[in-house]
Amino acid sequence: MKILQNKLILIGVVCAAPLVLGTLAYFHRWTPGESGSYGELFAPRALSGPPFDQLRGKWLLVSFDSAACDARCERKLYYLRQVRRAQGGEMERVERLWVVTDSAVPRRDLFPAIEGTYVAADHRVVPQFPGNVAEHIYLVDPLGNLILRFPPDPDPSRIIKDLERLLKYSRIG
Repeated sequence: MKILQNKLILIGVVCAAPLVLGTLAYFHRWTPGESGSYGELFAPRALSGPPFDQLRGKWLLVSFDSAACDARCERKLYYLRQVRRAQGGEMERVERLWVVTDSAVPRRDLFPAIEGTYVAADHRVVPQFPGNVAEHIYLVDPLGNLILRFPPDPDPSRIIKDLERLLKYSRIG
């Protein structure tokens, strides 16, 4: 009789636990921890214009800087290249775009280092992106929507992780 009573109590505790824990979480304003992505997620924003129209169908890492390209700019372009290469077999699904924000011409010595990066000199696309565009790296999905912005001076290993996750679960691009 004692064993049956213990079993009934145990069944009651197991059945009541989700209700009790859910109620406690609700009233104590519990929120889950940090989100799974490193980049700042946006509600998808459709981008239009020449560089984006011709690169549809691929994931696109976008960097904005002047043609003078200081050390910070060079580091961002290096990150773009390395993040793409880190995707291994999925690398062909990712493209890189450097939007030159002024009317000058980039230095010739940069071109070997950024081989394969699309360079656009159309500064009219800048208003389509939020924030100070020269500080961030942006990610555009294959449908032409801006979806992520990475923080200034980003950690490339965390960008790689975000991009790997997107490529793994995405059937587009």
